[in-house]
Amino acid sequence: MMLSRRALAGGQRAFARSFGSTRVANSKVAVLGAAGGIGQPLSLIMKEDPLTSELAVFDVVNAPGVAADLSHIASPAKVAGYVGMDSIGDALTGSKVVVIPAGVPRKPGMTRDDLFNTNASIVKSLAEACAANCPDAHFLIISNPVNSTVPIFKEVLTKAGVYNPKHLFGVTTLDVMRAKTFVAENQGFDVNTTDVTVVGGHAGTTILPLLSQIEGANFSDEDIAALTNRIQFGGDEVVKAKDGAGSATLSMAVAGAHFAKQLLKALNGEKGITECTFVESDVTDAPFFASPVTLGTDGVEAIHGLPELSAVEQANFDEMLPTLIAQAEKGVAFANK
Repeated sequence: MMLSRRALAGGQRAFARSFGSTRVANSKVAVLGAAGGIGQPLSLIMKEDPLTSELAVFDVVNAPGVAADLSHIASPAKVAGYVGMDSIGDALTGSKVVVIPAGVPRKPGMTRDDLFNTNASIVKSLAEACAANCPDAHFLIISNPVNSTVPIFKEVLTKAGVYNPKHLFGVTTLDVMRAKTFVAENQGFDVNTTDVTVVGGHAGTTILPLLSQIEGANFSDEDIAALTNRIQFGGDEVVKAKDGAGSATLSMAVAGAHFAKQLLKALNGEKGITECTFVESDVTDAPFFASPVTLGTDGVEAIHGLPELSAVEQANFDEMLPTLIAQAEKGVAFANK
């Protein structure tokens, strides 16, 4: 059956209206570190998201090439590339969401904390630029060590008088993604319907998957120990497998983009979006803590506390909390020196 030109044109207009109606009036997304191993695939995913109206691709090298490549993709977002700190103001101005994967990756034998000195300086300078050029944006920190870089970001924004706790997030989504993947494999579940809450921080033993809360799961003690360790040190698995060629980039890009997309939906008024993320919190004695957070039109809408933990989870929690607090204090001390 053939459609008339008028009917076809009308259908195309209707499609365009339905596609365009999902877009936020101001949904500029800036990716800082966009030419890197995480930044490039993350930018690709955000370019294709219908809620991104403008994509600012920033890095100290190669950003114009990445932007040119992305600009050929047939999706509504307009792309611009910015290279060097002299251009970061233009990249950030008007941004609704700023995603920050900038920094150096881990190599075999390195912990996330080994990255501290280099990445802490990078994050501090980017935070200063954000405070000056887009103080009302929502900041998504991927740069490791997240347990320290998020407190650094807070300190810089606070000194500038623009800190809003509802707008600062440490992206811990990869911990949740790994937990879902490994648990589904272990239990024979559908990974698409597997839900795992992961709380704490984003480094080693500060990552605490709440396996006791998974409905329908049946774990042995050995399963719990092995799964917990693999979720906590999944990044080491990738670093070792890449044999010095990098860390978890593709999976982190997907995880970071997932959180950014969920946040854009919430900022646009979609209800019922809850994600685990590392935010300023009074759930524990740690100043920042990852737990389920409901997102709303102004960022953090509600921070959810902890359920009753199993004996193993409680022991792990008690052991890791001083480490998490110390890593936050390390970030604060760096920002204030």
